[in-house]
Amino acid sequence: MKQQTKWALTGVASGAVCGFFGGGGGMLAVPLLQKSGLTSRQVFATSLGVILPLTVVSLIVALFREAIDWGMAWPYLVGGAVGGVIGGRFLKSIPTLWLHRIFGVLLLWGGVKAVFAL
Repeated sequence: MKQQTKWALTGVASGAVCGFFGGGGGMLAVPLLQKSGLTSRQVFATSLGVILPLTVVSLIVALFREAIDWGMAWPYLVGGAVGGVIGGRFLKSIPTLWLHRIFGVLLLWGGVKAVFAL
């Protein structure tokens, strides 16, 4: 399979995850981008560049299909923006090993929360 086809399929899978769950495409993008030859820092940064447009598309679809409670969303948007600035600012100072560990712990935590939320 051609390299470009693999990356396109990664995008399709990440977009589907964003559409299904309202986000989370990075859970697929990061591990799949790691096979691209990019450094770990480039992988995390590139995944952000991939996920932003996918999230915008998912938001547009949600705007037409569901009612979004903007009153509930605003505090998360503000907090997320602040967290994004902090995370982006300190990305280079966090050792790569710890980036992987933090990412793994967050994935596990989210998985456990999802399983026991049922």
